[in-house]
Amino acid sequence: MSIRRPVNKSLLAIPVLLLVGGCTTVPPTNIHQPMTARPQQRSDALAANLAATGSIYQAGASRTLFEDRRARYVGDTITVSITENTTAATKSNTNVSKTGSISASAGPFVGSPANWFRPAELNASSSNVAAGKGDAAANNVFTGFITVTVIEVLPNGNLLVSGEKQVAIGHGQEYIRLSGIVNPYFVNAANTIPSSQIADARIEYKESGTISEAQVMGWLARFFLTVLPF
Repeated sequence: MSIRRPVNKSLLAIPVLLLVGGCTTVPPTNIHQPMTARPQQRSDALAANLAATGSIYQAGASRTLFEDRRARYVGDTITVSITENTTAATKSNTNVSKTGSISASAGPFVGSPANWFRPAELNASSSNVAAGKGDAAANNVFTGFITVTVIEVLPNGNLLVSGEKQVAIGHGQEYIRLSGIVNPYFVNAANTIPSSQIADARIEYKESGTISEAQVMGWLARFFLTVLPF
């Protein structure tokens, strides 16, 4: 007669979680979601009206006859020219010095003959010096092109755009992501806008693969680095 012991399901879930964690290599993002949006579909009543009238232009459904092809509606695409070049430098130098001295004398003392005519002296001095120096500099350059999708049209007419480009090279994969608020008046005739004219811009360049994993500290080392007090 064999006795079957209950299996702890939590222990079985550990290998599954480790396997899923190992397969999930897509880096996280702070880009506005979703990454893309489909254009809104026409209603059945509007489609029936188009079929009945046969007109080329329908108010509320078609673009105006004299309108260019710039992005204006949900689902439209717009090309962004990424031209980010930031340079920052700071330098500080602090030197503080403080010195002090005190000297006092008293005498003669009245007392035993040994102390007669022997003056008493008190001398004290202090010195405090503090010096500090710091330099910091940063230079970042990011150029390229990415085409994003209008995911929302705001009440004032501005466009919320978001998009992603994935490039797989060998065993690694690169992710270029961008989102922000676009003013349609800044979009040129070629339906292109520079990234410097996008409000609330979020631009990311991340990668996954063996090269990026080699640059990340192991989880056990990060744990001890967090709890160790020295």
